[in-house]
Amino acid sequence: MAPRFSPVWLVLLGILSVQLGAAIAKDLFDEISPTGIVWLRLVTSAVVLGLVARPVLRGRTRADWTVVIGFGVTLGVMNWAIYQAFARIPLGIAVTIEFVGPLTLAVLGSRRPRDLLWVALAALGVLLLGLQPGDVTLAGAGFALLAGAAWAAYILLSAQTGERWPGLGGLAVASVVATVLLGPAAMAVSGTALLDWRVLAVGAAVGLLSSVVPYSCELVALRSLKPAVFSILMSLEPAAAALAAIVVLQEFLTPTQWAAMACVVVASVGATRSGRALTEPVPD
Repeated sequence: MAPRFSPVWLVLLGILSVQLGAAIAKDLFDEISPTGIVWLRLVTSAVVLGLVARPVLRGRTRADWTVVIGFGVTLGVMNWAIYQAFARIPLGIAVTIEFVGPLTLAVLGSRRPRDLLWVALAALGVLLLGLQPGDVTLAGAGFALLAGAAWAAYILLSAQTGERWPGLGGLAVASVVATVLLGPAAMAVSGTALLDWRVLAVGAAVGLLSSVVPYSCELVALRSLKPAVFSILMSLEPAAAALAAIVVLQEFLTPTQWAAMACVVVASVGATRSGRALTEPVPD
């Protein structure tokens, strides 16, 4: 049965939500470490999705558990690494560098010359950031690249999780895995900050905006959207991050950096308009 809502709109909703959550989280870094806020975000996701999805654990095969545990590990690494990048470089730049991961996946997965042109334009946007000195640190770029690699793995494992676990059950289990993975590090570096009621409240809001809403949208979208096409659509992430940073953090970019944003946005729009095949449901 065809999805009730277009998978493209679900992806766009997820993009807006996750970047607003990221900007709010960065504004909290003076009070709690990036690792701590990521952990609170994942705790919120695990609790909310667990209550909503109530995943059935009995009767699962070893392959089911392997996929969902791998999905959880990628969630933890992706979130931790990109928040480390946010702490060191501007949001929009970090997300643009992170896009190297799904961009590579799109290059490997595309068989249509038209799609490769859009990927090349998005790659140009990423390369333009290297022309702007001062804003990009080696550590920040490294963490963003690590997040990008985890993002590519997330795209593939999310699709497999959606096939093996009905509803949002797989996402709920993966969120628990990611929470357990990052728990010790978060407690070690954040300490008593995790007990502050304001930090807990903001962390919960970030969890809803940056995990529950976008991951749920993406998991549903990937059931009818090819992973390579999803990767190209996600090129809107840098522009969304830059706009969220302006609104929440008053974090402004240079003209060259905006040119890089424009490249990836045009690439995404081109991919979205390249025909019905982009949103053709994937056979069950």
